[in-house]
Amino acid sequence: MVTGLLFSGQGAQRVGMGRSLYDNSATARALYDEANAVLGCDFKKICFEGPEEELTQTRVCQPALYVLGFTAARILAEKGKLTENRTALGLSLGELTALAVAGVFDFATGLRLVAARAELMQKACETTHGGMAALIGGDRATAEALARECDIDLANLNCPGQIVVSGEGENVVKATGLAKERGFKMAVPLKVAGAYHSRLMAQASSAYADVLKDATFHPPRWTVFTNVTGREVRAADEIKAALVQQIVSPVLWEDCQRAALALGVAEYYECGPGAVLAGFAKRIDKALVIKQACEWVDF
Repeated sequence: MVTGLLFSGQGAQRVGMGRSLYDNSATARALYDEANAVLGCDFKKICFEGPEEELTQTRVCQPALYVLGFTAARILAEKGKLTENRTALGLSLGELTALAVAGVFDFATGLRLVAARAELMQKACETTHGGMAALIGGDRATAEALARECDIDLANLNCPGQIVVSGEGENVVKATGLAKERGFKMAVPLKVAGAYHSRLMAQASSAYADVLKDATFHPPRWTVFTNVTGREVRAADEIKAALVQQIVSPVLWEDCQRAALALGVAEYYECGPGAVLAGFAKRIDKALVIKQACEWVDF
């Protein structure tokens, strides 16, 4: 069976995630202990015990999801479940996890890159007044027209019928109010710290280019698709440019998933809390099989 890996983005985090892996796997313990050393704090305690308010902070939850996703993939490999793996897909922050498990950089390097990204995005949130909302039931062209009308940006094109917009808070509120009369079933404001994947993240994007400049990247051993274009990336410079642009660009998740379908992937492991990506996948292709890989019982 040809398999693929799915890695969660910010918002999927929950207190306690990774604890069962840590308690049952020497590999997980080594990775979480290494994360503590790299980050210079009791990182695993925040993941396992909270408080939720701290775990939810951008600078914490992005590294937390990265470590969990990488750990889950490593355990799957140990269990012999990735012998026919062909691709690694990550939503937003998850794209860095996908690159790490595909061998573009090692665990510690990836964690430092994720931590720097998270810190820059947190600062951008604190110096702007952004918001986000999910548009349900419409199409891409209608969402683009509404975004232009309200002077905001498309942030996520997740699956048929779900598109997220992002931008100045008051403009997002305006879009939410107009959504039904513009053809959407509903618009749901999101509980987020800022306007991710929008022009309000420009300061984070430009600063992240400096972070990535001297990092050593290797060609991925599995196919990785960038959220920016929905197409495969392989060369180091190409990957770095995509990671910088991704911070201010819409996440073309549906495009990435459809590109992966062409590889013949029939079964995925979702390496993250909940089943958000499984839900998106099923709306893209009902025939896809998505297995969870987040708790020890999943293995």
